[in-house]
Amino acid sequence: MSTESTQSQACCNTPAVVSNGYQQKGEYIEVQGMKTYATGPKDAKRGILVIYDIFGFFPQTIQGADILAHTDKDHPYQVFIPDFFDGKPADISWYPPDNDEKGAKLGKFFETAAAPPKTLERIPKVIDELKKSKGVEDWGIIGFCWGGKIVNLSSFDGTLFKVAAAAHPAMVAGDDAKGVVIPYAMLPSMDEDKGEVEKWQKNIKTPNIVEWFPDQVHGFMAARGDLEQDKVKKEYERGYKLVLDFFHKHM
Repeated sequence: MSTESTQSQACCNTPAVVSNGYQQKGEYIEVQGMKTYATGPKDAKRGILVIYDIFGFFPQTIQGADILAHTDKDHPYQVFIPDFFDGKPADISWYPPDNDEKGAKLGKFFETAAAPPKTLERIPKVIDELKKSKGVEDWGIIGFCWGGKIVNLSSFDGTLFKVAAAAHPAMVAGDDAKGVVIPYAMLPSMDEDKGEVEKWQKNIKTPNIVEWFPDQVHGFMAARGDLEQDKVKKEYERGYKLVLDFFHKHM
């Protein structure tokens, strides 16, 4: 059992989700040499670092960052999405990896550009720069798919973050929960390994929620979310509300 209620609180009424042709509210800046999407009130003292999925900057992910930043005027956040793949994300046509060629391309990407140590070593430098340049004092972190693995590995002893969330996380491993030292929300989709998620939930010792989205595909809150489908759009919105409620409580 999760140690917290998963009910979305009334304090958060997310803006109307745009199915197609979303117009971003933020801007692109440079952080540690990386193109970085920045959104939210510039005087907000709380920040959220977004670790995108392997497909990089997608309208669904950008819209999600704007939702996190602007939904609740009483809990504003500055939100940042660094381009950890330096302009060379995976091609979304590789997914799902339903043939050998796609599988090989995805496998190589995970072994090279998406190897976790490459991103993990850059995160402290990103946070340090943003603390100084943007005045953000307290930080949360959220990741999607591959980014969910990065979030878990960033939530261990010595973490720079006060709270974490992972939506449809890739490579869930039950043992990864043992090292988590901050409150953590996990939002698995129909495609996550139920056994590993259950082990993970059993092993985590911090305040947490694990909220399943059993009729949604891996990636529905990011690049693979087909927001023109009413059910996907509704669950996309519910997912962001859950994250905001959890972050409001713990940051």
